[in-house]
Amino acid sequence: MLTYPHRQCTTFHGVSRNSVPISFAFCCRIVITLRLYLIQPHSITLLRLPMTERILRLDKAGAPVEWLDWQVAATLYARGLVTWTLGEEIYRLHGGTSRTTGARSLLSLHSIIACDGITHSYKRPPPPLTNRALFRRDKHLCLYCGKSFAENALTRDHIVPTSRGGKDRWLNVVSACRRCNQRKGSHRLDEIGMELLALPYVPNMAEYLALINSHRIRGDQMAFLRSQFGKESRLL
Repeated sequence: MLTYPHRQCTTFHGVSRNSVPISFAFCCRIVITLRLYLIQPHSITLLRLPMTERILRLDKAGAPVEWLDWQVAATLYARGLVTWTLGEEIYRLHGGTSRTTGARSLLSLHSIIACDGITHSYKRPPPPLTNRALFRRDKHLCLYCGKSFAENALTRDHIVPTSRGGKDRWLNVVSACRRCNQRKGSHRLDEIGMELLALPYVPNMAEYLALINSHRIRGDQMAFLRSQFGKESRLL
């Protein structure tokens, strides 16, 4: 059995009692204490990190659904909706002490949780189109000139211009630098001799979740999501 050395940790007060059900020991003057452990083969190290790590939520069949903050994840655990988990334990929450047993409530949150409810085995609608996800799909490249740009220097270009009936959807948009976007204007590519360096595609939900959280995704979460990327993904 692993034992944890006593360490000082940060305590968060003022948590709403509505954040978890009354039936769970977290209610009634709850004080939540965070302990974030990095588990290694022969040691356990306490890390002092802000509570910003997201938890990946799956449906019970293992299809990715969304990112959760630790408060929402704790509520799902408390309601008994978490059916299985993967990845490392990243949060350890300590609640109040039972008057009956004297034991203090404890809840361990893993980086990936599967929850009971609707499964998503049917064909899902495409994920929402945002500039951030689009630019990351195209790896911050202008797909006309091929140069790399910072996110704030890229634009969303419609291959078939919206003024000529083009739709604002994944298969009709690419990342473009301002110069190439202005050059193309409201023309079709064949009208001005421009070519795409890569074809647009619709990322599936697994890739979309990786795209929108790529700056703070954990290794175990990325490995799980990557296993479900579509074959056209540029992140493979």
